[in-house]
Amino acid sequence: MQTVLFHQTIFGPIHSRRLGVSLGINLMPNDGKICSFDCVYCEAGYNAQGAGKSGIPSRDTVKKMLNNKLKAMVEAGESLDVITFSGNGEPTLHPQFKDIVLDVIKLRDRHFPNAKVSVLSNSTMLKKESVIDALKKVDNNILKLDSAIAPTFRTINQPTSNDVIPEGIIAHLMQFNGKCIVQTMFLRGEHNGIKIDNTTDTEINALIDAYKKIAPKEVMIYSIDRKTPEENLTKIEKDELEAIGKRIEAAGIKVIVS
Repeated sequence: MQTVLFHQTIFGPIHSRRLGVSLGINLMPNDGKICSFDCVYCEAGYNAQGAGKSGIPSRDTVKKMLNNKLKAMVEAGESLDVITFSGNGEPTLHPQFKDIVLDVIKLRDRHFPNAKVSVLSNSTMLKKESVIDALKKVDNNILKLDSAIAPTFRTINQPTSNDVIPEGIIAHLMQFNGKCIVQTMFLRGEHNGIKIDNTTDTEINALIDAYKKIAPKEVMIYSIDRKTPEENLTKIEKDELEAIGKRIEAAGIKVIVS
């Protein structure tokens, strides 16, 4: 069974296919997963594995560990493109998320002023004003939208709350007035006997309509790259992703295919 991927609060740096040399921040437990989605493709596994025993790191712990890591990287002459909030679940669920973001920006400015600060979020906490404020302060506010059609959305992302629907997420994304990046995972397969395919004309057209409303800086589209908790999934190959990207670009939206 696929289980948690990140066993440290500060991890890496690793090479991200979308962001470059990335130092990760995991605001969720190091031995469990806490997320408001339970995506069939999540590289950190399903939520059923539990939250573990380590708990979420405090603001002070994150600040100290990041400062120490950045200092060590500077002393070693290492390079850094981005500091990325990711990890074993949804980072914006952390109760001190905004304060931690402000700390990270200050530490970035001190040690690696040319590096970007990125947040990978599933968009479910955008009803919280402090989360919106924090996301407006980072360089790369990367927000998930895998389907604009409710049944597909529910099958792929499996939100833990019935109140989370694509229409609501789209409305929340519109609040950023373009200061966001939308990230969409394309895939095909099956989960619990239900077929999954968000590459159909109907799905792509619905996503394009949503992108137009959101008007993001860009849309990142990608497919499976690592082991997934649901084994019956198929990666969409690069040529097909590029064809989808051209359809999106034809609607006047900048697209990054990775």
